Amino acid sequence: MIQYAWIIPVFPLLAFVVLLLFGRLLKEKAAYVGIIAMAASFGASLIVLFERIGGEGYQYVVRWITFGEHTITMGYEVTALNAMMLIVVTTVSLLVHLFSKAYMHGDDRFPVFYSYLGLFSFSMLGLVLSPNILQLFIFWELVGLCSFLLVGFWFFKPEAAAAAKKAFLTTRIGDVGLFIGLILTFIYTGSFEYATIFAAIENGLVEQTMVTIIAICIFLGAVGKSAQFPLHVWLPDAMEGPTPVSALIHAATMVAAGVYLVGVMYPVFLASETALTVVAYTGAITAIFAASIALVNTDIKRVLAYSTVSQLGFMILALGTMGYVAGLFHLMTHAFFKALLFLGAGSVIYGMHHRQDIKDMGGLWSKMKITAITFLIGTLAIAGVPPFAGFWSKEVILAAVLYNGDPFLFAIVSITAAMTAFYMFRLFFKVFTGKYRGSDNLEAGEHHHEPHESPSVMTIPLVALAVLAIFAGFVNTPIFGFGLEAFLTEGVNVGYQAHGEVWLILYSIVIAAAGIFLAYLIYYKGTISESYFPNLVPGVHKLLLNKYYMDELYAVVFVRPVVILGKVLWGIDRFIIDGIVNMLGYLTKGAGYVISRRHTGQLQTYGLVTVVGGMAVMILAFVLRGYFG
Repeated sequence: MIQYAWIIPVFPLLAFVVLLLFGRLLKEKAAYVGIIAMAASFGASLIVLFERIGGEGYQYVVRWITFGEHTITMGYEVTALNAMMLIVVTTVSLLVHLFSKAYMHGDDRFPVFYSYLGLFSFSMLGLVLSPNILQLFIFWELVGLCSFLLVGFWFFKPEAAAAAKKAFLTTRIGDVGLFIGLILTFIYTGSFEYATIFAAIENGLVEQTMVTIIAICIFLGAVGKSAQFPLHVWLPDAMEGPTPVSALIHAATMVAAGVYLVGVMYPVFLASETALTVVAYTGAITAIFAASIALVNTDIKRVLAYSTVSQLGFMILALGTMGYVAGLFHLMTHAFFKALLFLGAGSVIYGMHHRQDIKDMGGLWSKMKITAITFLIGTLAIAGVPPFAGFWSKEVILAAVLYNGDPFLFAIVSITAAMTAFYMFRLFFKVFTGKYRGSDNLEAGEHHHEPHESPSVMTIPLVALAVLAIFAGFVNTPIFGFGLEAFLTEGVNVGYQAHGEVWLILYSIVIAAAGIFLAYLIYYKGTISESYFPNLVPGVHKLLLNKYYMDELYAVVFVRPVVILGKVLWGIDRFIIDGIVNMLGYLTKGAGYVISRRHTGQLQTYGLVTVVGGMAVMILAFVLRGYFG
């Protein structure tokens, strides 16, 4: 089956084509087309994974372009890394397809939504299977297009349209860096093939400074797509899209593409200590920066969005501190528990009749039992509580940073881990415990709707993801001989992978417990007032509420100057360039008008003009010849 891995992305592509052609006829039956296609892709991915575990990788390429001595190929490849990614993408995508059947029920563009999901799944799977970085870049851009379509799905909402444009343009900045990296890679290695690039760098055919430049340019692509500081600003706004989109694209798959890119090109980064340092500090800054904003946000989806940015920072930090397995392991576990949390948030929003502010929630444990229990499992996992999946992946990140980083990075990752446990349990307590506050915060003319549990087609994906959030982490534990590490590093030189000692495991537990306990005292017991810290440091609280004024800063430094420049150029084009052209047009038109007035259509007038004109010409000729001199 491994040689037929190409069929995995074909299923969602076929679903996209079918829905594009017949979506209007199928209406809400379009969901079955998408679900069946993704189920087929998931089944094929499982088979490919099992074959890859028990055997070797596989590559099939064909010649695409040949010029001079260079040949560019297209095809597909199955490695340990992308075999794992195939399972992650197809699992989450399948469950999102199921969840969306009820969540998007009644939407006028229901078939269009499923067609977009199919196109996105095809693009992401094509990216994962790419055997060279040029083909990866092609699918990388297609994934960006799908993100634009899905984030702006409700384009009639100005916020959604603006968020889609913001996401598309912001990620393009990073993509320009990636494109430059591709060009430099080809110039200095003569190939886009991974093996050829790695061999050229390992054999010293590329000068060290250029290796660093190439690595940083490639990393810029990851900074954009994986929402790293300072290009993180698009991801929270992208929550304007439907919640299943947030779960699929902005929690588990597309945003993980940047981490995957660094993982695929890891030998290039290993060859440059400077590049690894840039990667590590970018991840660390992103992690603590986004986590601090999540402490005060009150929109359930935006809290999870900033949490996603922070967790992506963890992955990038791990990769920057030689934690190849740690970063990719956290990518896998995070995909499951963050998809669970986003879909859980979608279930809450659905049960709350599309209200998203956690100040309007509370007491939902008794009203939405399945959603509450599964959301709690996801919260425990991301907080790093054993034995949930996030605990195991967080612990190896701590080990990587401790042994290969520096004290400053370790302090950042420790503080951020505690903050993660705090803001996630703040979210859980505010939503599911205490008194229901929805009826107290109704707007004028708004009717009260009692919260209710979501239908089974939405809760089944929650239960499936909850199971993965509990057990997925065990694949890389001492209990199973660090099986994932052995699988991912087989035949790949990524250096020594650090493991935590007993004291580090206990330290990790203490960090999580501290954050949970503080959230418990404030938001469950009420021992500490919710207003205590905002009143203690009001300036800091305001700064966090306004997201460090990053959007305002970008507006002043980049957006407004570009808009002003655009208006100036528009004025030059409108009044100077167009003015000259229009003036010539008006002169020609005026001359034509004057001349046309002389054409009366009377034959005698034409004859008189001809006689007079002829006489004038004759007189002029005589004068010029001197006959009158």
